[in-house]
Amino acid sequence: MTDTVLRTSGTIDGTTTGAWAVLLPAERYEAERLVHHDTLELTGLDDAVRPRPGDLVAVLVDEPLRLVALGRVALATTETREDPDDPQSDAGPGTLVVSYTRRALDEPVPVDGLALDGPVTGLDEAVWRKLADRLGPPPARRSWLVSLDLPIEAASPAEAVRIFWSYVQELGPRELPAFVSPSGDELAMQAFVLGVEANQDPEEDD
Repeated sequence: MTDTVLRTSGTIDGTTTGAWAVLLPAERYEAERLVHHDTLELTGLDDAVRPRPGDLVAVLVDEPLRLVALGRVALATTETREDPDDPQSDAGPGTLVVSYTRRALDEPVPVDGLALDGPVTGLDEAVWRKLADRLGPPPARRSWLVSLDLPIEAASPAEAVRIFWSYVQELGPRELPAFVSPSGDELAMQAFVLGVEANQDPEEDD
């Protein structure tokens, strides 16, 4: 399938904005939910798929199909990380970079009647607009207190801090519980593991 066919809402001379649907694998979606990223970097795409900077993007996950974010194609960097959740992963060639403009990672919106033919599918801009409208206005932002408490044995405060950061890098959000509460309402504190609320009271599990 050629670039001309895929750019259903634009032209190949760059004078019109294109629109695209990007389908994330389940494991990549989970990684995006765990750590905040300003951009979504995708590698290993078909060379025939060539979204251009400024094109509109709807980010979706499958089974069932849900809309999880909106964005625009940004200029690709010279290299990207194969796993953005792992800063130690090997670098790979840059392919597609999407700058997020709206996220719904924690409350994805169900999508019906949209057929996708791969990781990146050209959309009519009117279809993209309908998807964007389903998200509605962004929720109001507020201040939150987030903490991570670890009991650490060490010979000095400085050593304890070093060990703390080693644990954070090694275990990360998949294993360490983070505690979050609205600023000024610490009694409403909740623990989160793997990006979702997690009960940390063993007595309540009995």
